[in-house]
Amino acid sequence: MKIPLRTIVCQLACFAFVSVPLSCGVSANYSMSGSTTNAETISILEFYNNADLGPANMSQVFTNDLKNYFVQNSNLSVVVEEGELQLEGEISDLRITPISPTATGNPTDINRASSTRLTITVRATYINTLDENMSFKDKSFSFYKDFDNELNMSDVEEAFIKEIFQRIINDIFNASVANW
Repeated sequence: MKIPLRTIVCQLACFAFVSVPLSCGVSANYSMSGSTTNAETISILEFYNNADLGPANMSQVFTNDLKNYFVQNSNLSVVVEEGELQLEGEISDLRITPISPTATGNPTDINRASSTRLTITVRATYINTLDENMSFKDKSFSFYKDFDNELNMSDVEEAFIKEIFQRIINDIFNASVANW
């Protein structure tokens, strides 16, 4: 049986890719928890809603979702105050913007948008008491959701905010304890 040269080259490349770093003393630090910190505790203060818009419970929803995400995706224990890691911030903006303008073809008609964008921005400060170089101050995290104007905003607002929060929380986690 004749093995194609392409197959042999691919196998050698894969072998070299795996074995050369190991033989050179290169190692990777990977954690199944997603966290690369040696800390054991984190304190997460209430993220207040300083945006002009949004539901009244937005602050509590975001803070609770953030705490739950850290508990589920790391070995950290959430403490009320003075954790080895400390996270605080605010929901600084919630904006609803028309996008995707559509022309009517009639110069006397008003052009309307066919879609709307819901954007949320959160500003966070992260303090790592074990490694000050990992800390950041007033870093903005933002994400958006586009939706058709045929949808009633009050019907979809809660679900869209939850979806945007999940993306922002993931970004905050990655910027802090996952060190991405």
